[in-house]
Amino acid sequence: MDCDRMVLNVIMIMMVMCCLWTVVIFSCASADDDDHLRLQHSLRKRAGSLSFLVVGDWGRRGNYNQSQVALQMGRIGEKLDIDFIVSTGDNFYDKGLTSVDDSAFEESFTKVYTAKSLQKQWYTGLTNIQILGVAVLGNHDYRGNVEAQLSQILRKMDERWLCFRSFLLNAEIAEFFFVDTTPFVDNYFTDPKDQTNDWSGVLPRKNYLKKALQDLESTLRESSAKWKIVVGHHTIRSAGQHGDTQELVNQLLPILEANSVDFYMNGHDHCLQHISSVSSSNIQFLTSGGGSKAWRGDITELDEDNLRFYYDGQGFMSVELEPTNARILFYDVFGEILHTWRTFKDISTI
Repeated sequence: MDCDRMVLNVIMIMMVMCCLWTVVIFSCASADDDDHLRLQHSLRKRAGSLSFLVVGDWGRRGNYNQSQVALQMGRIGEKLDIDFIVSTGDNFYDKGLTSVDDSAFEESFTKVYTAKSLQKQWYTGLTNIQILGVAVLGNHDYRGNVEAQLSQILRKMDERWLCFRSFLLNAEIAEFFFVDTTPFVDNYFTDPKDQTNDWSGVLPRKNYLKKALQDLESTLRESSAKWKIVVGHHTIRSAGQHGDTQELVNQLLPILEANSVDFYMNGHDHCLQHISSVSSSNIQFLTSGGGSKAWRGDITELDEDNLRFYYDGQGFMSVELEPTNARILFYDVFGEILHTWRTFKDISTI
C-alpha cells in the first residue's frame, strides 16, 4: 500500500464526565509495518492543560493491593479530571497473556480499573520506535504471547485498550515517545535462565534496535512540543532493586540528553522514585512501578544523580502540564501524597 497516499482516520469520541476528547489515528503503514503510526489526542478542557496518571507493574488479577491502588487512582483521576492513563509496562503477570482469550485481560484490567474517571483511553504500545502514547510492554509481557496484547480483538472486549507496535501521541502541549526497552537488555538473550520470551517481530535483534534508536532520534529531533516525555519499562537511573539499566544508559540516554527530553518515565523497579539528572540536560527520571506487588527494603546508593524521593511501596503518579509549568505527585496505596515536585519553563524557550 502506498505509504504516501494511505491515510487511516479512526475517530473515537467519548464523553466522560465533563471532558470531551478525540483520538485520531493517522497511519501510513500496513498492519505488518506500523512504525509510523501517529495519534493525535485533542484536549477539550481548559486550554493548554493536560493531566494524566502513570502506573506500572500492575496486572495481578487485583491481588497484591492492585485493586486498592486502582481505587485511589479512580479518586485522584476524578479530582484532576484526567485525560488518559500511562502504563509503564508489565501489564500482565507473571507471563503476559497466553492468547486473546486469556482471562487475565479482564481480571487484571477490565474488572480492576472500574472507576468512572478511569474509563479513558489506555494506549498500550509495544513500541519498537517512535512512540508517543500511553503504555509499553514490560519484560513479563514478553514472556507471554506478544501478539495477543497487540490484537484488536482485545479492543472489542474493552474499548479503552489500544495497542500497536509503535505509535506517536501528540497531546498538543506534550508528546510522548514510548520505547520498547526489553529487547535492549542483553541478559534476556544471553542468560534467559528458565524464561522463554516471545521475540517475534524483534529478530534480528541488531536491526530492530538500530531502527528503534534511529526513529526515536529523528522523531525527537523534529518535535517542537513544549514537553517531551519518553516512556519505557526499564529504568535508566534507579536506586531500586534493578538499579540502572546499563544498555539504556549507553544507547538511549545520549539521545534523550541531546534532544532536550524533559521526563523519562518507567516501571520495572516495584517502587516509586524521582531522580534528577546532574547533567546539563536536567532530565527527570520518574519511576512508577508500584501498581501491585512492591519490594520492601530494596534501595541502593546512586553515584551521580540526585535522588529526590524513594518509596518502596505500592502507589502511582499523577502529572499535570501547562505550557510553562509541570506538577508531579506520587501517591501511596491509600491515596496519600508522598512527594510533590514542580518545574517551570522559560516562556521565551517554548
